[in-house]
Amino acid sequence: MAQNERLNVLMAAFQKTAYFKWMARQDIPVIDGYGIEDVRDIPTSPWTRTGGNAAFVNLYGMEGVTGMYIGEIPAGGALEPERHFYEEVICILDGQGATEIWQDGGRTQMFEWGPWSLFAPPLNTWHRLLNGGRTPVKFLAVTNAPVVMDVIHNEEFIFNCPYNFSDRYSGADGYFNQGLKRYESGMQHIWETNFITDIQSATIDKREVKGAGVSITQFELAGNSLIGHLAQWPEGRYHKAHFHGPGAILLGLQSSGFVLLWSKELGVRPFEAGRDEDVVEIKWKAGSVYCPPGGWFHQHFNTGSQSARHLALRYGSRIHPIGFKIADKRSEDGVYIDVNKGGTLIEYADEDPHIKRHYEEELKRTGVNSAMPAL
Repeated sequence: MAQNERLNVLMAAFQKTAYFKWMARQDIPVIDGYGIEDVRDIPTSPWTRTGGNAAFVNLYGMEGVTGMYIGEIPAGGALEPERHFYEEVICILDGQGATEIWQDGGRTQMFEWGPWSLFAPPLNTWHRLLNGGRTPVKFLAVTNAPVVMDVIHNEEFIFNCPYNFSDRYSGADGYFNQGLKRYESGMQHIWETNFITDIQSATIDKREVKGAGVSITQFELAGNSLIGHLAQWPEGRYHKAHFHGPGAILLGLQSSGFVLLWSKELGVRPFEAGRDEDVVEIKWKAGSVYCPPGGWFHQHFNTGSQSARHLALRYGSRIHPIGFKIADKRSEDGVYIDVNKGGTLIEYADEDPHIKRHYEEELKRTGVNSAMPAL
């Protein structure tokens, strides 16, 4: 079966799940594809449940593991209070405002945010987003609602469970201050914080095993299993290809370029094997989102004139690890380990020769000089 046929069969099967049926009942747009050029341009419509406008985004690589939507808060307005039995990470795309957080019987805390702020309402807490400006607020939200809904398939429980997870949130002062605790765990830099003021300017740690000049820092949020990382790399350079499981959503923050995606079944050199038609190329810029399917190599290229920066929202907590996430990378640090040594990373010396040639051709179009190291 051809790649596109397999994809169509998979997407049709997902329509039978509790999460997809729930999405259909919300009567707002559902956008799909490998990626979206700019999520801020997605058309939205009123969503009764939140009291704002919204649209679901269902990229092929999410594969029922993560969910995503774009939300809007009207100028000077607020969304309806809500709580839910799934984790959610929110990234503000445009606008300024505040979030109120509380539990039944507890006091309300409020924290303010602006463009490119990131936070996670603790599991099953009441929360309400308020727009403090004169223009609409746009935000991106990533959740693990598909897994939760498909297992529980009971909306009353998911949205009205009275249990307070006090081990995750007990109203402590300073809970939503930007955290200062940073350390290394295995081959990963970790940052424990429940709020990031600005993901475009947040400090990131060097991790060049992933590529020349690459910096990556993983952040742990609100006791979640759904966390993320920030990655940055210089102009004229690109990441090493790697693969992992489904559901990791990437958002472009700075510069522009492209990403190549191909199934690991095609091997480490798909162009050399004559399978170039099965390699997917997606252009990205600030505001772009894409999601590599599970078990697909993907490689990020910067063709812009400044350092590239991405946000990735995904599973992979080092504090609250999930077994399937460890297994899909073959180890906690599998994405940093050469495929020839049991990991999921292709070293520059082993990559398809066409890849560097193609990158240099794209750099000529943008007038940027290659800064890739000699092999």
